Amino acid sequence: MFLVLFRIVNLHGGHVTIDGVDIAILQLKRLRSSLAIIPQDPFLFCDSVRKNVDPSSQFKDTELWQVLERCYLKNAVQELGGLEADVGERGRNLSCGQRQLICLARALLKKAKILCIDEATASVDFETDKLIQKTIREEFQSSTVLTIAHRIETILDSDRVLVMDKGQIADFDSPAELRRNNKSLFSTLVDEN
Repeated sequence: MFLVLFRIVNLHGGHVTIDGVDIAILQLKRLRSSLAIIPQDPFLFCDSVRKNVDPSSQFKDTELWQVLERCYLKNAVQELGGLEADVGERGRNLSCGQRQLICLARALLKKAKILCIDEATASVDFETDKLIQKTIREEFQSSTVLTIAHRIETILDSDRVLVMDKGQIADFDSPAELRRNNKSLFSTLVDEN
């Protein structure tokens, strides 16, 4: 679904609309500037913190520091040497959790209308997971957040949950409704945790 939203792969049938606009007719740059992704494996450039948070150099230093603070990275970036500090190849100068928080900062700075999260907390410690979830809940209240999740806790406060089973839709409703329905796959998954 994320590959289709970002138009990395094209649909063979049907169409996808965002606010009533078919994404197939949008310029790719415009479409992708409205979307943000926090991938399972954080993607960082072998460059400065600044270039990783603001790849197109659109924002002022004060805005970058504000977003880093909201993502609990300000102190770590200061210790690393500031906005011009090199993150190293694949972000090796940062912890795994900090790399994921850099991706979160990039998405936050972009003020994306749609945020796609691909199990962003799968490889981070419990504390970083809590920070990421807290920031997403606070900062993306007016955005649509699409989350691929393997941990039930990640999506319990979502508006709606879509459960897939063998490539088919098994459940689609609010988490509360799905939990009440003891025949739903979702309620079974919650009970197993």
